[in-house]
Amino acid sequence: MDSMKKLTTIIMAGGKGERLFPLTRDKAKPVITFGGIYRILDFTLSNCLNSGIRRIYVLSQYGSFSLEQHLRQAWDVMHPDLNEFIYSMPPQQIMVNRWYRGTADSIYQNLTLLEQERPRQVLILSGDHVYKLNYREMMDFHLQHNADLTVAAVMVPRVEGSSFGILKVNEASEVENFLEKPKDPPGLPDNPDFSLVSMGVYIFNAETLVEEVIKDAKKKTSKHDFGGDIIPQMVGHKKVYAYNFQDPVTNTPRYWRDIGLLDAYFKAHQDLLGKAPVFELYDADWPVRSKPQLYPPSKYICSGSHVTVEDSLIASGCIIEGTVERSVLSPGVKVGVGATVCQAILWDGVEVGSGAHIRQAIIEEGVRVPPGFTIGLDHERDAKRFHVTENGVVVVPNNAVMVGD
Repeated sequence: MDSMKKLTTIIMAGGKGERLFPLTRDKAKPVITFGGIYRILDFTLSNCLNSGIRRIYVLSQYGSFSLEQHLRQAWDVMHPDLNEFIYSMPPQQIMVNRWYRGTADSIYQNLTLLEQERPRQVLILSGDHVYKLNYREMMDFHLQHNADLTVAAVMVPRVEGSSFGILKVNEASEVENFLEKPKDPPGLPDNPDFSLVSMGVYIFNAETLVEEVIKDAKKKTSKHDFGGDIIPQMVGHKKVYAYNFQDPVTNTPRYWRDIGLLDAYFKAHQDLLGKAPVFELYDADWPVRSKPQLYPPSKYICSGSHVTVEDSLIASGCIIEGTVERSVLSPGVKVGVGATVCQAILWDGVEVGSGAHIRQAIIEEGVRVPPGFTIGLDHERDAKRFHVTENGVVVVPNNAVMVGD
């Protein structure tokens, strides 16, 4: 019997994404633009589709309309007559009269769903990470180890481990402890220079999941979080294993990014660029789906001056008359004569006036940058009118009004 037949898949997509503000000011974090034409959630949903998963519940909360809108426009591909679906589910407030308090609480509040589904396993995913993972392979690992819970994990250099939730494992990959941002992260038994970071991807035996979230819900001191509460609660009492997300040939970690911070969001875009990008979008064996783009082809117009495009991703409908370097342009972006866009992320319909200069910036949809305007060249000046990150990335929201410098 297919191991995925008795699986219920739930994607957590209700986070407010405060650390990505102002990008999340008026939309849910999982549906902010990524990679020009995608939304962050598209990567998790594409993983599901490519893994043969056709029955998915998406738990929403903050900015739920933006999420529902994207699911209808980009993911109306399932066949209900074949019992396939993607359902968006805001808090039902049936069992309790409150919003979701944490990841574990969101499952607790939807236990009626599991009662109806009666699955053998439950796959719980986050809607705000970028990676490619075949969940079928992870399920095989889960079944082979007769696990109650399997946590997907990726190796990071131990010196970087203090920024993540770390899994301490033994030589059999059994989890012995979960440590939230430890000062001295434990290394792997066979590779002490690396630590295992939880990816926020879980496969639970359904009965175990129900038992554990009910137990957690009764604890007044709990934050009702899978990493911080459920895993520690289970370690030593249940069979908890870590699925190491690595290349089976080279044993090197595969690509996974939590882009919950503006600087991480910016850096992940740089991972898409170049002749041999760190994260490859051009993968015919693992396509990433998104909303169809109804735009004409992009065009490059030489209006008496050079037009240069280097190491960039250019979506449909763009008109470029200037210079674009190591940048990601969403559909309908216009770059005027003599303008320069370098190391920038421009969302849908951004217009860069002639002679303007943009460097190391994220600009939201519909922003008009006046001719001759500069962004990213003078951080002290930028900080007076825009948000500037710790690493110096300038973030321009879609309600920004600019006048010429």
